Amino acid sequence: MTKPEHSPAASPAPRLVIIGECPINLWSLPADERHRRSFARAGVSDLPERTGAILAVRADYLLGQDLVSALAARPDTILVSADETVAVAAHVAEGEEQTVTSLLEAESLDPEPAVPAGCEVLGPDALGSHYDDALRKRATPVLMSYPDTPIDTLERATFGAAYKGATDFVTKWLWPRPARWATRWAAARGLSPNTITTASLLLVLLATWMFAEGWFLAAIPVAWAMTFLDTVDGKLARVTVTSSAWGNIYDHGIDLIHPPFWWWAWYVGALPLASPAVEPLLLPALWIVIGGYVVGRVFEGLFVVCFGIETHIWRPLDYFFRTITARRNPNLAILTLATIAGRPDAGLVLVAGWTVISLLFHLVRLLQAGFWRVRGRPVQSWLQETT
Repeated sequence: MTKPEHSPAASPAPRLVIIGECPINLWSLPADERHRRSFARAGVSDLPERTGAILAVRADYLLGQDLVSALAARPDTILVSADETVAVAAHVAEGEEQTVTSLLEAESLDPEPAVPAGCEVLGPDALGSHYDDALRKRATPVLMSYPDTPIDTLERATFGAAYKGATDFVTKWLWPRPARWATRWAAARGLSPNTITTASLLLVLLATWMFAEGWFLAAIPVAWAMTFLDTVDGKLARVTVTSSAWGNIYDHGIDLIHPPFWWWAWYVGALPLASPAVEPLLLPALWIVIGGYVVGRVFEGLFVVCFGIETHIWRPLDYFFRTITARRNPNLAILTLATIAGRPDAGLVLVAGWTVISLLFHLVRLLQAGFWRVRGRPVQSWLQETT
């Protein structure tokens, strides 16, 4: 069924045509509205005044954003289901709307219906990407029938597709299930991702004040609640297709700026409680933690500038170390254990020690990548090597 490959030239964005209806809502979002939002991100709209090429899609199928973007950029392409039994979407020339409508309305490709001349017929694996650069992970193109797939499976697929690959152990292994529940709850109530981000900002400020007052046992749950909302806001934006440039700046800006203030507040609150043996170490520990945070970000930036990828996705070792490296959540885990043990002062010293170890690791990896480059070996992500 597949036609010879071709390299389509750049062309004006097509007009979106949604074929049929689907009564199923996913993340409280109607299927047709999800299509409109997803394709709008690829520059495709259903404005009636738009003329030219047509991008038709069945209302009763869920398409991942990678498939949407690939289809929008590839004229003369028919997307079929993984088993090649149903035509799901098509990007065709002007004048082929009736033909492609009949094609997509057919319940089966057997017997094979008419396909517009010159079109290439591809399944999701051939059309979509198997690596998500933005989320730093391997990815399977998502193409599912709404009526034939349990809503829980649809939810899991879209939520999983919204999750980063390289991240800390709390975000990666502890937050996914409760974050999915919270995301569902927020979507059902029409909460925007920026509303969740604002709530997390308020928790940042509250935790900072409580740390500085030395109310560590009470402050720790507040801080962890903030990290949880920091997971939820991004997932809510992706699963409801409402992410925006401002939302990204707002969310990541808070993430980038607040940790040093937390560590300073922890020092202020721990100083009056410190034992005589630990008290002289607290100020140097504070400078190591804050300075190490800045230097660590510099190392990460240098890796991107020099090699074009993030250090965390270079080799499996780097991917694993991202789960425990001295960032906010691993540091907060150390401070939590120290507080439970009754030694919040020692916790800051332990975080300083872990910061030094993490910096040495990233420095060594930066130098090793440089040696690879000098020897003519490509510095690329291991996640892309088998895709």
